[in-house]
Amino acid sequence: MEISEKVGIRIKSIRKELKLTQEKLAEKADLDTTYISEVENGKRNITIISLQKILLALNQSFVSFFDSEVFG
Repeated sequence: MEISEKVGIRIKSIRKELKLTQEKLAEKADLDTTYISEVENGKRNITIISLQKILLALNQSFVSFFDSEVFG
């Protein structure tokens, strides 16, 4: 599995745990809903800046985000 897919899986998992829609996450992260969808589906390479925006919207640090079995 490629890293972009792993990142997408992790974002989607956290988003669902927080009961956020893609639309709400996009709004909180100041990103487009289509972009969130493509990232979650591993179809878009995410930039560090966009990942930071998403993690802030999800109340996650880089450490907690990558400290997951998804990346193991």
